[in-house]
Amino acid sequence: MTGHPPQDSTGRTTREPSDSMPPAFWAFHDLYHQPYFEYAHVQLGSEEDADDLVDATFVYLAVIWPLVISQENMGAYAWALLKERVASQLALQGREPAATETLAFERAIRAATGPLLDDFRAQFRQEYTFDEQITELEDSMRMFAAMARLPERQFDVMVLHYALDFDTKLTALVMGVCEATVRSTRRTAKRRLAAELGLAIDDDADEEE
Repeated sequence: MTGHPPQDSTGRTTREPSDSMPPAFWAFHDLYHQPYFEYAHVQLGSEEDADDLVDATFVYLAVIWPLVISQENMGAYAWALLKERVASQLALQGREPAATETLAFERAIRAATGPLLDDFRAQFRQEYTFDEQITELEDSMRMFAAMARLPERQFDVMVLHYALDFDTKLTALVMGVCEATVRSTRRTAKRRLAAELGLAIDDDADEEE
């Protein structure tokens, strides 16, 4: 679903929702604005672009608020809208979602690969004693590339959890899914990453929170 922010009487696009919006809207805004900004910044690579996009998204949500509150899952609906707008903005710039050339994306994914490599190392040291296994895991560039190839939902979970340091509860809230879905998606993503590194993974090692 797409749309445009409302305009004032002069035809200029407004920057903020009306103060007359109900408290439920502002509670929703306060809960989701910062996570949406952080994710948009990772994708767009510009604080200004991310701020403009998220502000415009909330203006649009204000315009269609009756429709939003009629949704079975408001969080999932708003997340899908945000993702669509991020993808549209990237398309206007001639880039793909999760474009690795953005500095913010690169910083975020590199931030995410560190904990993942530490996690893998901790698991595999228990099973393997050969230096070759440890050396393989030290190759952060391979992990970086593998993360960029993850399916969209797996990528989002890994970025929100490992790069932006959101716990399982907040990740689930932002994406509009249950915590069990976040855990299972994260496990699947980690298995895929481990497979790309030529290693096995302990499925019981991802039961935090």
